[in-house]
Amino acid sequence: MTNARYYNAAEVLLDSNLSAGRGAKLAFVDSSRSITYDELHAESCRFANALRRLGLEREARIALIMLDTVDWPIAFLGALRAGVVPVALNTLLTTEQYAYVLEDSRAQVLFVSAALYPVVLPILSDANAGLRVVIVGDGVPGRPTLAHLLEGEDNHFAPARTFRDEPAFWLYSSGSTGMPKGVKHVHSSLAATAEAFGEGIMGLREDDVCHSAAKFFFAYGLGNSLTFPLAAGATVVLNPERPTPASVYALLAKHQPTIFFGVPTLYAAMLADQAHAEHKGSPKLRLCCSAGEALPAHVGEAWESRFGAPIIDGVGSTEMLHIYVSNKPGDVAYGTSGRPVPGYKIRLVDEQGQDVPPGEVGEMLVNGPSAAEGYWNQRDKSRAVFEGGWTRSGDKYVQDESGRYTYSGRADDMFKVSGIWVSPFEIESALISHEAVLESAVVPAMDRDELVKPKAFVVLKPGASREGLEEKLKEHVKAKAGLWKYPRWIVFTETLPKTATGKIQRFKLRDLQN
Repeated sequence: MTNARYYNAAEVLLDSNLSAGRGAKLAFVDSSRSITYDELHAESCRFANALRRLGLEREARIALIMLDTVDWPIAFLGALRAGVVPVALNTLLTTEQYAYVLEDSRAQVLFVSAALYPVVLPILSDANAGLRVVIVGDGVPGRPTLAHLLEGEDNHFAPARTFRDEPAFWLYSSGSTGMPKGVKHVHSSLAATAEAFGEGIMGLREDDVCHSAAKFFFAYGLGNSLTFPLAAGATVVLNPERPTPASVYALLAKHQPTIFFGVPTLYAAMLADQAHAEHKGSPKLRLCCSAGEALPAHVGEAWESRFGAPIIDGVGSTEMLHIYVSNKPGDVAYGTSGRPVPGYKIRLVDEQGQDVPPGEVGEMLVNGPSAAEGYWNQRDKSRAVFEGGWTRSGDKYVQDESGRYTYSGRADDMFKVSGIWVSPFEIESALISHEAVLESAVVPAMDRDELVKPKAFVVLKPGASREGLEEKLKEHVKAKAGLWKYPRWIVFTETLPKTATGKIQRFKLRDLQN
């Protein structure tokens, strides 16, 4: 921009690629379409012009319930360019949850993929009757399509004169309980995460081809599939479908990405998938990343041994937009979340807010340039989480003498056994290190004497036998985690309750006991 007073994230991330001569380079590829940086710029300008023609002024909000296709970055970047605030919504929510977030966000226009339209249709005649709806993809009778909306629009649009600290976009936190919270992020936060993590930790390059199993609507996925690749001038492969071991293996073979962003559950499932036991993945894969939940050490070790690419595990949050503590290439310690990402400061505090020494568990607080402005319309929760320059993560961690941080569970998941604090994650990690276990979740339960003891819910790998396994797993945990930490009860189950972003909802398992 000509005036340093103004700052527009779309110009910083996208237009800079044209200035660098990358206009003809592929930016995004999905299952049916690809787009160059030149074309992405033109289409985002058309989208911005279309928003103006619809009467949307700066700071107005639009909702995106869209699958991961080329149309997603067109809409997101076009809105930023126009100074309109895109609200990225989880594509796996229920009709009830969509009713809540659409009313809560006060979005004026909803852009929804045709495949997801039936989920929101029941609520469009109620509280959201005035909401304008645009279908992305195949047409729906009586509704305009995105393709039709963009038809004939000018492919030039001067970026809105927005500011670094002006709200640019919203994400809705998944949370493990209750309805999602609207998290407001400013224009400068995107580039801040690209510099700190995409460049500083991952070392993304112009010649990289990236694929993220985590979707755009997820803060982790937004950085992986949009912010970091655009900042580096890389190419992104998108998958609009749900990521399964089979679909990811197929994508790795076809597109041969150099960078893969996954989550621990998917890494474990891919390693356990017998149908692809001989699959070699992408021959060009040089680096992988994991977040969303802590990566068990044995999963990281097995993945690197098989595919030859390390997994950089770290911890981040919707409130901080991406990862702020991480391992890094050449310095990976599986089973830990690594050290603070450059530019971020970390504190571990006790229940009185006092710093704890190395070796003791404390709640993690983080200070960094990508913190959200706050929650929309939830003042009390904003005050509880955003404390001056520090943001409460809700995660319990312990720091060792070398400065590495190791996950100890969520602050509200910890419980005491025999007077000693126990982390469900520690027991879960011990359980899934057994060759028969795919997933596990641990919650507190009362024994006959009304004393708290661990109770485990376990998902077995395909073909694993349950015969005699309960006692074997108890002994396994005793050996791995400690004699008093073993689960007194083990429930074998086909699935575990999870949020739409894959985090285990332990509160639902606790409720089963009441």
